[in-house]
Amino acid sequence: MNTGNKIHQQAIMRTQWFVLIFLIFYSVGIAGLSINFTRELFIRLVPLALLLGFAVLLIFHEGEFSAKTIIAFSLVWLIAFLVEAAGVATGKIFGFYQYGETLGIKILETPLIIGINWLFLVYVTASTASHFKLNGLVAAVFASGLMVFYDIVLEQLATILGMWSWQNNLIPLQNYVAWFILSLAFQLLFQWLKIETKNKIAPWLFGLQFLFFLILYFIFN
Repeated sequence: MNTGNKIHQQAIMRTQWFVLIFLIFYSVGIAGLSINFTRELFIRLVPLALLLGFAVLLIFHEGEFSAKTIIAFSLVWLIAFLVEAAGVATGKIFGFYQYGETLGIKILETPLIIGINWLFLVYVTASTASHFKLNGLVAAVFASGLMVFYDIVLEQLATILGMWSWQNNLIPLQNYVAWFILSLAFQLLFQWLKIETKNKIAPWLFGLQFLFFLILYFIFN
C-alpha cells in the first residue's frame, strides 16, 4: 500500500470511529432525555453537545482556515445572531417566540450559541450537498431545504427541551419561510466566497443529529 492510500485509509477509519462515538453519544442522549429522572440533567447538557459537534466538525475541516474562511464563519455567526435577536424583539421575522434557559448565556434575550448552531447547520448541509455532487444554485437550494426539513422536526421538541417557545404554542409558516431565505443567503455567501466545506464527517453529523431529534419526536409524541 502506498503512502497516499495509507493516509486515505487512516482518514476513513478515523471518520468511522468518530461516527461510532457520536452514535453512542446520541443514543445515550435519547435514553437520558426519555427518562424523567435524568431528563433535566441531559437538557442542561444540550449546549455542550452542540459545541462538541461543532468542534469535531472543525477538526475534520479539509480546507485551510484562511482569513477569508474565518471571516465567512464569523459573518454567519454574527448575522444569524443579530437576525435571531431582531426576531425575538419584534416577532416580524420568524414570528413571536422567546428563548428558554436551555441554550445558555443570552444577550438581547438570544443565546450566543444560536449563531454557532446556524453556522454548524449551514456548513454541514453545504457539505452534504457537495457529497451529492451538486453545485451552484441547485446545491444552495438543496442545502437550504435540508435546513428547513431539520427545523420542522426540531420545532416539535424545542418547547419540551426548553430551547424556545412560540406564542400560543403555534409555529407560524413564516418561521419556515424565514429559515429558508436566511439559509439560502448563507449558502450563497459560502459559494460566493468559495468557502471549502469538504468534510468527511459533516453529512454524518447532520444525519445523526437529525435522527436524534426525529427519534425524540416519536418518543414524546
